[in-house]
Amino acid sequence: MSQIAPARLGAFDAQDAPSMDGLRACVHCGICLPQCPTYRVLGEEMDSPRGRVYLMRAAAEDRLGLTETMARHLDLCLGCRACETACPSGVPFGQLLEATRGQLERRGVVPPQRDSATLRFLLEVFPSPARLGAMLHGLRAYQWSGLQALVRGLGLLAPFRKLRAMEALLPPVPPTPAPLPEVVPARGGHARGRAGVLLGCAQRFFYPDVNADTVRLLSAAGYEVVVPRAQECCGALHRHAGRIDELRAMARRLMPLFADVDVVVVNAAGCGSALKEYGHWLPDEETQRFAARVRDVSEVLADADLPLRPLRETVTYHDACHLAHGQRVRAEPRALLRRIPELTLVDLPDSDLCCGSAGVYNLLEPDMAGELGRRKAARIRETGARIVAAGNPGCLMQIRQHCRAEGLAVEVAHPVTLLARALAEPRGER
Repeated sequence: MSQIAPARLGAFDAQDAPSMDGLRACVHCGICLPQCPTYRVLGEEMDSPRGRVYLMRAAAEDRLGLTETMARHLDLCLGCRACETACPSGVPFGQLLEATRGQLERRGVVPPQRDSATLRFLLEVFPSPARLGAMLHGLRAYQWSGLQALVRGLGLLAPFRKLRAMEALLPPVPPTPAPLPEVVPARGGHARGRAGVLLGCAQRFFYPDVNADTVRLLSAAGYEVVVPRAQECCGALHRHAGRIDELRAMARRLMPLFADVDVVVVNAAGCGSALKEYGHWLPDEETQRFAARVRDVSEVLADADLPLRPLRETVTYHDACHLAHGQRVRAEPRALLRRIPELTLVDLPDSDLCCGSAGVYNLLEPDMAGELGRRKAARIRETGARIVAAGNPGCLMQIRQHCRAEGLAVEVAHPVTLLARALAEPRGER
């Protein structure tokens, strides 16, 4: 019996077309406008969620072709999904955006403003631990040799706007970490289950201590911890860029590595959001079962009885977009921080407004990202906190850079870093 091929949707072809029901759900009420970072900066309707949905729906209804102008308005979107949190109609904006970017990508519709070379480089390097590790050897030498101080002191990158922005984001590159043990037993008492830890890309190389602290905390919470060695990229960056087939290939390679665990623990907001939504792009039962086991580290530790010592610090918390809006995880990180004795947690105004990192957005759109970073630093200054906590490596880099640029002396740390710092352990166990 012959199968009828799915029909095209206006200017979109049938492959991964955006949902017409999702597009029609938008009632153009405008509640999303003040929540959108690009609209707050630019004040342009087509650079708001409502405006972008209008463009996508016009293409779906054959009133608009897939044009470079449309692609530019979508390129400027950070994909932060704050509009989803605000939307009373439940518009799945993130999925609509990614599907439309996929259509534009496959058709080769590229606005002249896009830095395609940088995007291509990043998407080739980050999925490969070997390539990313090799690049970091060079960056480590650049910092440790004193060359970075010389380049910055002489302003040698001043004529190169994007290269200067990239270099400014670079955090101190740590020494190459020893591989984490593939299995770490639960500490004391009956094990709560087996927890598999996703190492991530940026997290594994720029913030290896976050992964090590995640393993320590899970073990202390009673989990046997599994760290699969063969894991590579989860595909989150490719999903944002509309490389949906590449996302699927990465998902198929990654999921079998976590087949024998009870929970898949992620400590990077963007990665966690991607894993939890694998089932949208791979709608089969096996993928649905995998996605149902994915949890942010704060969700897993929220009900754990961790022995914590006092930490006399004033801390504020920034909501990483793909944790607050993508995964709807807000309360758990704050509850964990408040559990640390003598730690004072102060509210951050606009805590869930994007800092400008957004995957590799700050490398591709440094002007918009820079404005959002400056606004975030100004809000952090208002809190008087000495430490800013955030659950995503991109946010850590972006916030650190802009706080430093604004002369704000704060430590920027992942919540698990602070929990591990306060963890009371028997002598000799650390």
